[in-house]
Amino acid sequence: MNFGGLSQEDTLLEKARFVVIPVPYDLTTSYQAGSRRGPAAIMEASSQMELYDEELDRETYLSGIHTAPALEVSAGNPRDMMDTVRRHVSRVLDSEKIPVVLGGEHSISFGAVQAMKERFPGLSVLHLDAHADMRDTYQGTPYSHACVSRRIFEIAPVVPVGIRSMSAEEAAFLKEKKFSCYGPETIRRKSDWMERVAAALTEDVYLTVDLDVFDPAIMPATGTPEPDGLTWRDVTALVREVSRRRAIRGFDVVELCPIPGMVAPDFMAAKLTYRIMGYLAGP
Repeated sequence: MNFGGLSQEDTLLEKARFVVIPVPYDLTTSYQAGSRRGPAAIMEASSQMELYDEELDRETYLSGIHTAPALEVSAGNPRDMMDTVRRHVSRVLDSEKIPVVLGGEHSISFGAVQAMKERFPGLSVLHLDAHADMRDTYQGTPYSHACVSRRIFEIAPVVPVGIRSMSAEEAAFLKEKKFSCYGPETIRRKSDWMERVAAALTEDVYLTVDLDVFDPAIMPATGTPEPDGLTWRDVTALVREVSRRRAIRGFDVVELCPIPGMVAPDFMAAKLTYRIMGYLAGP
């Protein structure tokens, strides 16, 4: 199975613009487990997409999409899984291609950002999520999904969007570091919020999308859903705006927790992944 259900000719690594890396990992999940099944569900749903993108008026797959084998999951120290992700993303970057990481839980994004930072020293990270993920440690590890943005912030600037849930510890940390968080209230009140987000980013950007950034009415299939989330148009318009103003060098889509018998969230995650590829593929 490959992303898009493509023919062999359209998945050749040497011709591909994008390399999809499935990471079926959810060891530190703290509420509803199952995001390890997310990459397979996204790939299966992607085989049912129309490959013509009506918004962009192009067939993005013609840029070439190679799907790598799913990464072997480490059941030991979560840091080991981060290192595995870092190595594989580094190899994709070495081949001058755009990495597309499919999770799995959000902790895997730290390994991807480590690889991106080595390649692009001025990197910043656009973090789309319902949760701040700024705890220093959680359930005995600093590499929990609840700590991923804190670990990323230690090596690169982070711009959080969609945040509407955090602990008192996280709230204090965000105030101390003077973070500008673009939550639902800010998005409703500021008509220029997308321009503000883009302006806060550096030239080279890594995009991480935790699917619980969306309202659970349209994306119920996540391990930790939160009410009052963003819409499809909010997210896609933001990514399109950022891609116009900055260079998105890679991205991930994480935390899909498939619900048996409900395929709409899987399809939405697949189409979001393909739409972002389209924004990055250019005219």
